[in-house]
Amino acid sequence: MINYSNTITSSPKALSASGSTRVAGLAWGALGVLAFSFSLPMTRLAVAEIDPTFVGLGRAVVAGLFAAIYLRVVRAPLPARELWPRLAIVSLGVVIGFPLFSSLAMRLIPSSHGAVINGVLPVATAMMAVVRAGERPSWTFWGASAFGFAAVIVFAVVQGAGRPELADGLALLAVALCALGYAEGGALSRILGGPRVICWALVFSLPLLVPVTAWRIAATGWPQAGIASWAGFAYVSAISMFLGFFAWYRGLALGGVARVGQVQLAQPVLTLLWAALLLGETINLATILAAGVVLSSVVLTQMGRVR
Repeated sequence: MINYSNTITSSPKALSASGSTRVAGLAWGALGVLAFSFSLPMTRLAVAEIDPTFVGLGRAVVAGLFAAIYLRVVRAPLPARELWPRLAIVSLGVVIGFPLFSSLAMRLIPSSHGAVINGVLPVATAMMAVVRAGERPSWTFWGASAFGFAAVIVFAVVQGAGRPELADGLALLAVALCALGYAEGGALSRILGGPRVICWALVFSLPLLVPVTAWRIAATGWPQAGIASWAGFAYVSAISMFLGFFAWYRGLALGGVARVGQVQLAQPVLTLLWAALLLGETINLATILAAGVVLSSVVLTQMGRVR
């Protein structure tokens, strides 16, 4: 059973996924991936007419207000002080880092391009899990993950006419920070529960994000955007930045950070689909091949058991 109190009473080994718990973790993780798969197309919609810095930070402000309401309604106690540094890591990764740098990248590259680069997120999450969650993936697991990672790097080089571009660097930085937040948040969810992890991370970020966002509005003016851009902003604020994490962190806590993190290898394919259907982006052969190679590695990673 997962302990949602502020006191750590179970070891990672005791909480390792097996049987129905592992299946439940994968199911919750898949639901989170479905929610996140719309993030890049919706971000692309938002930054088409709205300043990307406002999109990247403002979404967290909106989500932070939702989080404060949620914590108030459930009467959640303040987390133990020793957990605050870990919540700060979650905030750095998924509240500030990924939203900001992915928004900047989406101004420069199509969401379909960014989707393939995001394919390295499971590999990065597994690496962070080793450091932050104490997990030990098998060699089969690592080999399959490296297979998917290599496909993404080759894709970025080919699409960049022989060299990665600035946007690729921004997207990879976003991925690295996101992986850190995923791994730390997944481990912390074993203590606080997924909803409270993301909610407290959002609320703790508000004292920094509110003045920075207000400064950005003062400098650039209130965004003058159409319905489509505001719809994109609304999605990344309410779903990508808030509700999606309820399912995602629960999945990581139940099934293990490294294993459930690999479910995200399916996200590039879903994002490519939404990019084509919602944005009318043309998906070229190189993108399809890269996404196919990345997706195939998810099957191999699930064959590599976490020790």
